[in-house]
Amino acid sequence: MKLMLAAAAAAAALACAAEVEVDGIAATVGEMPILKSDVRGEMRRAGVADESRFAEFRDRLVERALILKAAAGSKMTMQEWVVDDRVRTIIEDVFGGDRNKLVESLAAQKIPYADWRRRIRDDLVVNAMRWNVVDKNVRASPSAMKAEFKAHPERYRSSDRLTVSVIVLKPENAPLREKISAELGKVPFAELAKRHSSDSRAKDGGVWKDVKPSDEFRPEICDAIAKLGVGEVSEWIELGGWSFLIRKDAEDSSQTLSFADAYDAIEANVKKAEAKRLYTEWIGRLKADTFIKTY
Repeated sequence: MKLMLAAAAAAAALACAAEVEVDGIAATVGEMPILKSDVRGEMRRAGVADESRFAEFRDRLVERALILKAAAGSKMTMQEWVVDDRVRTIIEDVFGGDRNKLVESLAAQKIPYADWRRRIRDDLVVNAMRWNVVDKNVRASPSAMKAEFKAHPERYRSSDRLTVSVIVLKPENAPLREKISAELGKVPFAELAKRHSSDSRAKDGGVWKDVKPSDEFRPEICDAIAKLGVGEVSEWIELGGWSFLIRKDAEDSSQTLSFADAYDAIEANVKKAEAKRLYTEWIGRLKADTFIKTY
């Protein structure tokens, strides 16, 4: 699992608990309540401001609660040194190794360090449970790969060059994701890039014209670009605390790849579909054993 626990983002996720607002229950998982503020905090963490996606993020927290409940029932424990190691990594990646900056960030958000650390531990537990039940059991059989290639040839086409626009936020500017997401569609992407991006091409509206993605961007960014249609904007991508928002502006004509040339992409898509199937079945079993109510 990628490191997606940038302290600023985690702080934003938990900060909702400190807000003065009329709260309410969004769902209950067994005896565990999930508050509306919890859901909106998770939306902030993902840089999503669209209220129509409230139910989606509520359901994500329901699934998370189910996994944590299953972990407790299986007596899974997370050793403290593992949590400490993850905390050190976050401090190094996001705060340049300065623990005082983490403490200052949490204090500004009125988040107790113990609550933040507990969130880190829970994330590790959820990831470990998913690995044990889902990820380590994912396979891409030859027959499944051949079926995927035959059913979706449009996924396996080469493109030499394309143009994308990028907004890059430094770790300390992660809270701006919500504001930028809310302004998309109202303010031109190029203007948002000029205002907020730390990209070397921000002055040009964040435009990377006529480039080959693999020559310019990390694999995670390339994967996100490959999934976009022309004119579409990605979700926020977090790498080492930095946040990236990508829009595909133009794409050259392409040609269908051979099975051999597309092998890695086919395998990845088959594994992704298999992981989704296994995860859905697992969550279904957990739901069958727990009383859940959503509001």
